[in-house]
Amino acid sequence: MTIKKSGNRLLMSRYKLDSLLDITKSINANCPAEELLEKYEYILRQDLNIDKICILFKEKDQWICLLNAGFPEDMAESINPSEQLANITETKIISQSGDTGIPGVDIIFPVFNNNKPLSYILIGDIEEGQGMSPVLKHLHFMQTISNIIIVAIENINLFGESLRQEALKKELELAGRMQTLLIPDNDRLPRNDNIFVSGYYHPHFEIGGDYYDCISLSEDITGLCIADVSGKGISAALLMSNFQASFRALFTADTDLVRLMHKLNEVVVTNASGEKFITFFVARYNNRTKEMEYINAAHNAPVLYDITNKSIQYLEAKSVGIGMLDKIPFTENTVIKIQTPSKIVCYTDGLSEIKNDKGRDIGTGPIEKHIANNHTVDKNIMALIDELGIPDDNPHLFDDVSIIAANLY
Repeated sequence: MTIKKSGNRLLMSRYKLDSLLDITKSINANCPAEELLEKYEYILRQDLNIDKICILFKEKDQWICLLNAGFPEDMAESINPSEQLANITETKIISQSGDTGIPGVDIIFPVFNNNKPLSYILIGDIEEGQGMSPVLKHLHFMQTISNIIIVAIENINLFGESLRQEALKKELELAGRMQTLLIPDNDRLPRNDNIFVSGYYHPHFEIGGDYYDCISLSEDITGLCIADVSGKGISAALLMSNFQASFRALFTADTDLVRLMHKLNEVVVTNASGEKFITFFVARYNNRTKEMEYINAAHNAPVLYDITNKSIQYLEAKSVGIGMLDKIPFTENTVIKIQTPSKIVCYTDGLSEIKNDKGRDIGTGPIEKHIANNHTVDKNIMALIDELGIPDDNPHLFDDVSIIAANLY
């Protein structure tokens, strides 16, 4: 009799080792979680004669049921692990430790990760009539294999999430590269005896919601604009991309700027459904008549500097932003005469709202400081961003930074 029992124990020990080896090989072979759970269920229910198994697993701060075999189908839905099982930090045998309020459960295995509950495995025994319960007989083996399975599934989830994050990162990088194509390179901006244009663009994230442009509309007329979408992220970038395409299609040398504003407003209202709006400044400079016509739709007031007279003028907003309202109630275009050589600097609030050491917005002070000279605007911009430590040395950057500036001769 003793020899027979010893032989049975040896066979069971060998079986358990083989089972652990098989599970380990499956994990190393990157088998999916579903296959691991099937092996786990078969070992416990078919080989060890465990009647009921339920695995509650925490995934992205939500408790889900990975496996329910033998328990009522809706049992897992009635359990709130964060409340009912929160105090269970080690294996709990219900018959010895009192009731948890979950019927049919004889034992609970908690699995922790970084001192936080990752899973609770609920086990229900069968009535054998005599002899030791299979739950108690194989307790340590069940604990071991349960921990291995749960940790493996968590690693599978983490690896999958890592792949998704990497794919998203690649997509964002591609979107960022595509978006920068909408921002004109400095070597493509007009630079001649009548106008000299330069820009600077730094998105806070991979993709941004800022946009500026400068277009030679005719031999004498140059158009420029700057825009900023409310909010950040992919939705802002998509809206701005659509806005850029519409603006380019509608903006010509003889386009009525008020009509242009209403057309663009229709586009943004349709595409943004009232969730976002765009602040926008657009100007047209005629180097023959020396006139500049502009509209400022709730955008930061560009700075106009008269080099000869050393005076500064702000081109203030006189219209609501694009997409703020279904219909723009009023739009005022302004025409000014550029009597002497001047500079115009357009920027987004990512620049003017950078905080200084006292926690206050820097405003336009640094812009005024760096344009008050006879240098071209490209040198002014580089001196400005160098002083402000953009992009890498300023801890107060919180938004996209965009600047487009022009010398008007």
